[in-house]
Amino acid sequence: MTNISRIILEFLQRDSTISALSRLGVFLVFILLSLLIGRYTPTFLRIIIRRFAPQQVASIYNNLIDPIRNLFRITGSLILISLSLAWIVEYESIYRFISPIVDLAVIVSIAWLCSRLFRQFIRVYGIEILRKFGREVDELLLVFETFANVIIGFIAVLAFAQSQQFNLVGLLTGLGIGGLAVAFAAQKTLEQLLGTIVLYLDRPFVPGEYIRLQKSQQIPEGLFGRVESIGIRSTKIRAAAKSTLFIIPNSILANLEIENITRGKKVMVLLYLDFLDLLQDPEQALVQQVIVESTNSLFGIDPGSTSITFLTHNNAEKQITRTRVTFFILGSSENSLQLRKRLLELANEKISKELVTNGIKFTLQEPTIYVESPVTI
Repeated sequence: MTNISRIILEFLQRDSTISALSRLGVFLVFILLSLLIGRYTPTFLRIIIRRFAPQQVASIYNNLIDPIRNLFRITGSLILISLSLAWIVEYESIYRFISPIVDLAVIVSIAWLCSRLFRQFIRVYGIEILRKFGREVDELLLVFETFANVIIGFIAVLAFAQSQQFNLVGLLTGLGIGGLAVAFAAQKTLEQLLGTIVLYLDRPFVPGEYIRLQKSQQIPEGLFGRVESIGIRSTKIRAAAKSTLFIIPNSILANLEIENITRGKKVMVLLYLDFLDLLQDPEQALVQQVIVESTNSLFGIDPGSTSITFLTHNNAEKQITRTRVTFFILGSSENSLQLRKRLLELANEKISKELVTNGIKFTLQEPTIYVESPVTI
């Protein structure tokens, strides 16, 4: 007899058939209600925000909740399903079979939600907070975000272990004491494992990318090739010229200068500004000054790449001035490019305020155009 059959048999023997099926039917109804009500989790949060922060409700909801509303729906539904398990808690076998699965799903969804919510907060409000304190926004913000994700993941593991009555803290303590002896016996292996952890956290390259390793004591001639795979102990790199496979310990790669060729790209940004009237020379000079100052102060922009062109454009019954602004932003990863795009949005707001203050009205054409372009060396 299979485990599932045994569980069902015990379920039916525990109570009368009618009572068991009735309780099971109520449980299934509550699951359906959980899925239905969970879809409105973002709406409930909006009502709560309106109750405690009525002035900022639109801003908070649009910036933090709306971009990840589907994740809120999933998390809300899973929490309600977890609460629905109370209807079958007295049926021990079936409860023990379902409960760990639901607990794991709830904890993973909450951890993922906290990670994305923290990311949204950093991208929307963290940049402004740093600027208010006079600090420059740079890649350290992404490092802080990664560190926070590690903490969230660690807390999630502890929470799941606690929900299953598993003493993970005691186990880690015991491993820590016993691990000292292992550390001395396997120092080289641990060094390579730590190198692997560094590569996975810092992510200077991923499989499929082309990299160049500078000349060093371990690699006298240097190396240019394609990353085949990143293993627990070593990384495999296919040499571009010979097609031979180099297997390099991760502990060595973690201490080498690495040039990532694949990520050597920049993104061209095109902005179009339509002014309500034809701009005279003094007004064009002012517009150019405001745009250059705002974009050059943007972290991650290619220095001196800003180009501003004033064009005469026919709009309805009159001629207006259309300004085309182009420049390049640089980034080592998709996350860093997203950070720079957020900084560009703030720069656009700054440009708008400066021009409106000087009595120059315009409309910014949407959307902003991003075009990938290779880096010229």
